[in-house]
Amino acid sequence: MSSSWNDPDFKTREDTALASAGTFDVLRFALVVASGPEAGARFESTGERLGVGVHPANEVRVDDARVSRFHCELRVHPRGVQVRDLGSRNGTLVDGVRVDQAWVEHGATLRVGKTLLRFELLGGKNRIPLSERQSFGSLFGAAPSMRALFAVLELAAPTDSTILLEGETGTGKEEAAQSIHDASLRREGPFVVLDCSALPPNLLEAELFGYERGAFTGANKSKAGLFEEAHGGTLFLDELGELRPDMQPALLRVLEQREVRRLGSTRTFSVDVRLLAATHRDLREEVTAGRFREDLYYRLAVVHARIPPLRERLEDLPMLADVLLRRMGLGDVELATLLTPELLAAIGRSRWPGNVRELRNYLERCMVLGDVQPFAQATEPSTEPGRVDARLPYADARTDALARFERDYAAALLELHEGNVSAAARAAGLARPYLHRILRRHGLR
Repeated sequence: MSSSWNDPDFKTREDTALASAGTFDVLRFALVVASGPEAGARFESTGERLGVGVHPANEVRVDDARVSRFHCELRVHPRGVQVRDLGSRNGTLVDGVRVDQAWVEHGATLRVGKTLLRFELLGGKNRIPLSERQSFGSLFGAAPSMRALFAVLELAAPTDSTILLEGETGTGKEEAAQSIHDASLRREGPFVVLDCSALPPNLLEAELFGYERGAFTGANKSKAGLFEEAHGGTLFLDELGELRPDMQPALLRVLEQREVRRLGSTRTFSVDVRLLAATHRDLREEVTAGRFREDLYYRLAVVHARIPPLRERLEDLPMLADVLLRRMGLGDVELATLLTPELLAAIGRSRWPGNVRELRNYLERCMVLGDVQPFAQATEPSTEPGRVDARLPYADARTDALARFERDYAAALLELHEGNVSAAARAAGLARPYLHRILRRHGLR
């Protein structure tokens, strides 16, 4: 029997319900300003996230001189709600502890600058629109996070709006850009790609805007830039977060005026180009750090789309394995031989820090060698005490390590004091309610 992702074995009742409903329900939560300039204000989530900062674009705008423009954000995950600091100047504190990233529970306090926020889980759910389809162009996924992405791209693709794609390395940002172009009214026009991290700074400007003969040493003839080449179509700037600050005003000027001027020329060319941009960085952090222009960020993020990492949609692994192996030329018979329960179990044991690109490379190795292949030593997360999985992004590895320490410490502390929480809290120098939260978080009470 073929092991295709179209088989009923690979679909769950939840998937079927989501497909018919076309929506996905996520936790509702709120932030209440307990103290500070906005004391008493209440902000409730209407989607998957709430951004906190001074800038009006944040859902939670805090008028506090010690708060950064984009200070932190709270985002709903399948496991709960997580707060992430966005490189703020003065940090984000959860229950008095400074964090880069942490899970928050009902009643937790967040301090940003001089403002104290209380986190509350609310009854009911927020409804996120989902695409009815499990693909968009060359992207595939049945997980709610991917179908929510498809719903956004289906609406944005036919327009000329600039789209900012954010996602980790290997998640498929270039495939997403190509798929957007193919679904747009510019599909008959050129699709031009530039990787901003692949060129030295002195060549990047010449590639983008072109140059006239004699503009610099080695310019023996005039050359059109990529904006001119993409006229009537789409220009995709990959890894735009690597664009050096002195070039950002020139890019902003092109986006606003729709004109380019070649290096060494006084004449401008009108260009009709749709711009798509991608980065593995969070550009809000870059804005806060002063490395990226705020006005350029808003000009790029007319539509903002986050491509989720593979570890957030592991339920898509059977589908992706089928799709990727078929792209490598395997038919039904070969798939039935290779795509076995053993292979599916093997790929389900990794967190895939390299995302879809890493999965594709692993499957190709299995195809070439004709059997399930072992992962490299570093692929399997280490369970040795004190060891970390260096294949994870730093923030995830740090969060996992802190969570393990917190649970082990709390368990040992409780055992030492024979289950007496008050005595344990006094000995550890913790407030008793805070220790109770730790114990609940790790199922120790």
